[in-house]
Amino acid sequence: MDAVTHTLRFTDGDLRRLAGARSFERGLGYLPAVSRLDIEDDAITATVDGSDTYAVELTADEDGGLSGWCDCPYGQEGNFCKHCVAVGLTVLERAESVPQQRSAAAARTRTVDAWLESRTREELLALVREQLADDRGLRRRLKLRAAAAGEDTGLIRKRVLSLLDVRPFARYGFVERADACAYGRQAEEAVSALRALTASGRPTVAVEVAREALLVLGHAYGEIDDSDGLIGEAAAGLAEAHLASCRAARPDPVETAEWLVPYLLTDGNLAADIDLFDYREVLGAPGLARAHALVVAAWRANPKGWTEKYLLERVLKAAGNDVDALVEVRAADLAPNGHTHLVIARELEAAGRAGEALDWAERGLRETTCEGGPDRDLVAFVCERHERAGRLSDVVGVRRNLLLSRPSLAAYQDLRTAARAAGTWEGAEREGALGALGAAGELRKGRGYDGSPLVDALIDDGDLQAAWQAATDGYADRRQWLALADRIRDRQPADALTVYLRWIEPLRGQTGDRAYERLTELLLSARACHRTLGTGPEFDAYLSALRAEQKRKRKLMALLDRHGL
Repeated sequence: MDAVTHTLRFTDGDLRRLAGARSFERGLGYLPAVSRLDIEDDAITATVDGSDTYAVELTADEDGGLSGWCDCPYGQEGNFCKHCVAVGLTVLERAESVPQQRSAAAARTRTVDAWLESRTREELLALVREQLADDRGLRRRLKLRAAAAGEDTGLIRKRVLSLLDVRPFARYGFVERADACAYGRQAEEAVSALRALTASGRPTVAVEVAREALLVLGHAYGEIDDSDGLIGEAAAGLAEAHLASCRAARPDPVETAEWLVPYLLTDGNLAADIDLFDYREVLGAPGLARAHALVVAAWRANPKGWTEKYLLERVLKAAGNDVDALVEVRAADLAPNGHTHLVIARELEAAGRAGEALDWAERGLRETTCEGGPDRDLVAFVCERHERAGRLSDVVGVRRNLLLSRPSLAAYQDLRTAARAAGTWEGAEREGALGALGAAGELRKGRGYDGSPLVDALIDDGDLQAAWQAATDGYADRRQWLALADRIRDRQPADALTVYLRWIEPLRGQTGDRAYERLTELLLSARACHRTLGTGPEFDAYLSALRAEQKRKRKLMALLDRHGL
């Protein structure tokens, strides 16, 4: 089913996706409770009778999809509740009548407009005052709008900051998710007031009030459960209102920098997420110079601080993307896995300095101290540049060095791919790689560990005979033995069977679903080997004895029955 208004389209599938299966199913039971359905071009409103009478509104979100609001407790937490589902389903049931209802709604709107236009000024004022007496939210918004249009700067400041006061919403010193929605609506009112100040020709006042508002909300943000992101959206709105007022008022650029940089260095910006780069036109050359000086001082005091480094990068970009300065900043604190080297290389390459970029990337490979090895993207960057230049032997060299320094199956596979592309894999290159993996296996054995990447590599190569020999020589762990047995089972069923039986034994004394599943899998594999060998009766006797021994394990018996064992 599909319902359409002029700007709103949705299906029952959309309702289920937004609400979730549980709320959707519960919404089906509320269809008879929907009343006062009103369908307009851009919104659908209705009331739903539940434990109380709830108001519901369905609208289109920013992306044109369906959005729902309800004043029930669950809906006020930002959820698409069962009441929203009921209203949506009611509209779908009446889809054929939607155009007529929309036309009727438009006619009612025209009637109201005509009636309002026919009223005298005194009658309209009386009507507004009547609404103000009954609607506290409307009264607050109009007072704020009036203050923004007036000359009393102190009053507008007081009202904006009062809207951002979390104390009325913090029941236990913290604003819970259920109350964050109402606080977010108040914060949006503060944003609207600041925008109105700028639009009414008072951007200088808006700049000052917006600064205070950002500080207040930034301080309060850590005390709010913003799981739905409403407060973050309001904070972003405050940031946009501040920037817009700065663009209109053109405040002193040096003084703006002296306020902006300290603010950005605090945790208060976590909510608004202001980007210094966006202020480059407001700051101009004098402001950027002052911002640069302030950020450099902060960075030198804390060279490893993420915020300081990020701000220095942004102010350098705002001042004209000084690549050498950016490199200097990043080089002061290099990541042990070479990721910072990669970031520097990309900056240099984007600036047309490909040779220096490759030098930095290769330096990152050499200087990596991370136990897990260099950043994989860094390795890819270096190899791709060599490949583009036709230096395939250099790619092989990079991959070989990585294998020798940190032997693993993945490193072996990467070297194999590179050497095959260069036509140098078969022979010494492969033997050297396998030797490195064997040495790693010897080291693991010396430390008391089972398993070796050598066995994995030989299996991956399809060299099963060599893999079996390596396993027999003591290089394989349980996983590798079983993987090898699975690969040789059709051609060497007797050898595979010895592996399966060996690993069945320790499972006899274990309990739990996972142990029973593993035991069943191994028994199925052992049965396949016996069938290939023509020794089915031998397996039947083995299984019968095992079932007799394990008969108290009811879950295991049921699992064996299910698989015909």
